[in-house]
Amino acid sequence: MTGTMQAVQAQKVGEPFVVVELPIPDPAANQVRIKVHACGVCGGEAIPRNGLFGTELPRVPGHEITGVVDAVGDAVTMWNVGDRVGVGWSGGVDFTCEFCRRGDFTNCVNRTIVGSSYDGGYAEYMVAPWDAVARLPEELDFAEAAPLMCAGVTSFNGLRHSLARPGDLVAINGVGGVGHLAIQFASKMGFRTVAINRGTAKEELARKLGADEYIDSSAHDAGEVLRDMGGAEVIMDTVSRGSLQGALVKGVKPSGQLIVTEGLDPIPVDGHDLAFPRLSISGWYSGVAADSEDTLRFALLRDVRPIIETHPLKDAEQAFTNLHNANLRSVLIP
Repeated sequence: MTGTMQAVQAQKVGEPFVVVELPIPDPAANQVRIKVHACGVCGGEAIPRNGLFGTELPRVPGHEITGVVDAVGDAVTMWNVGDRVGVGWSGGVDFTCEFCRRGDFTNCVNRTIVGSSYDGGYAEYMVAPWDAVARLPEELDFAEAAPLMCAGVTSFNGLRHSLARPGDLVAINGVGGVGHLAIQFASKMGFRTVAINRGTAKEELARKLGADEYIDSSAHDAGEVLRDMGGAEVIMDTVSRGSLQGALVKGVKPSGQLIVTEGLDPIPVDGHDLAFPRLSISGWYSGVAADSEDTLRFALLRDVRPIIETHPLKDAEQAFTNLHNANLRSVLIP
């Protein structure tokens, strides 16, 4: 296709996003082109913005993408023009490394990240490898589905692969962009769900989303409160601050698990506090396209939805800088 499109780029390390006009990309043989209908704004956009993890600039960010297939490469047989699809964090794998050969695609040694390894969804069009694309159910709205492609799959996938079983106490630290989805997923999976957040401003919301209990971590030590409740089989941290993650360890039930979804600072934990009760701290990040499809199906089946506010593409910089003040999830509409 000839012509140009509006897009947003990270052009220089640490500087604001810039609205630009770029050529509409053509798909390579193994790629599809997607007409973007919505793209969620995620904290992960800090990676291209700051040129982290080898990201080459300029780069179009965005990895919570929903839209419609607009063109397919010559080697693509799985997708057709007109298919409703989504693309999340995982941007494709090589299928040949040891991890891929064992079915552990999330740890592919040559994995790519959408909006970092190649241009993402802050644009009217984007191209992606066929294996990075997930099918989007007709019943899901493009804007509502967009945050499920990263924030949603991270929380859903982490919880379903955790040690928790229905009826177990599961705590979610943070009632924000990821946390408000994790609370819904935890509740709909049948866990006794405890929400943790500073202050009481989000208590009513947390309970509406499905939390059975709420802990104000500005007034109480959340780890101690959880311990007094018998301990959490699983704590999922969505705040991503090492000091807070370390403080939660005391609230994990013996043989239980603390799930960390992100963070760049050290977690202060004594080895004794892990060894004696046989606790585990495990990391979890997003998932591949099949995990996204599982997340979307579960969200549709059990009515899990993000709370969103929408912005035009030209306001991407404002939406990103106001991310922590937003109504939980911001979504760009090209």
